[in-house]
Amino acid sequence: MLLELIVNFAVEVISRGGYLSIFLLMMLESMVAPVPSEAVMPFAGFLIVEGRFSMTGVVVASSLGSMVGSLISYYLGFYGGKIFVRRVGRYLFLDESHLEWTHRFFERHGEPTIFVGRFIPAVRHLISIPAGIGKMNILMFTFFTVAGAACWNFILAYAGMRLRERWEVIHNFSEYIDIAVVILVCALAIFYLWSHKKRM
Repeated sequence: MLLELIVNFAVEVISRGGYLSIFLLMMLESMVAPVPSEAVMPFAGFLIVEGRFSMTGVVVASSLGSMVGSLISYYLGFYGGKIFVRRVGRYLFLDESHLEWTHRFFERHGEPTIFVGRFIPAVRHLISIPAGIGKMNILMFTFFTVAGAACWNFILAYAGMRLRERWEVIHNFSEYIDIAVVILVCALAIFYLWSHKKRM
């Protein structure tokens, strides 16, 4: 199974490479590479208990990796978004008006979108590209990317610390965890829209 091979690869890399490996894996995770944070961070948390890492080192290395990977994706969108839409957009029912909409969206809602997106499966791999296409303020993008990534990475590492040798439980049930996170985010979004509409 491909996912199992990826998990085994991540475990082997972290065991041999230390903080640098955490940085590199989380950099890939923040791009389009299929590296699940649910496999990287809980194992890193287990190694904290074993005395191989510190929580501070794990969170800093992983969050920096998330930031670098996200910035690479951001600039791919920033410089390549318009070219992509002009060349192949018509095959995907996209045109330059969609670029303008994306730009307006990230001007108005970029900060919470980037922060919350770090907790949502699949979204956290891709969210940086539309942020770049929308030319979101780079300082705000970086700040909320690091804030969201640090929170998510800490949660997973702490869970790995608590589970110790059973850290793989998180990976095995990551699909259910992801569904729960999506439901929670949707519920919060609905509540926000409802309360905002009520105040109008």
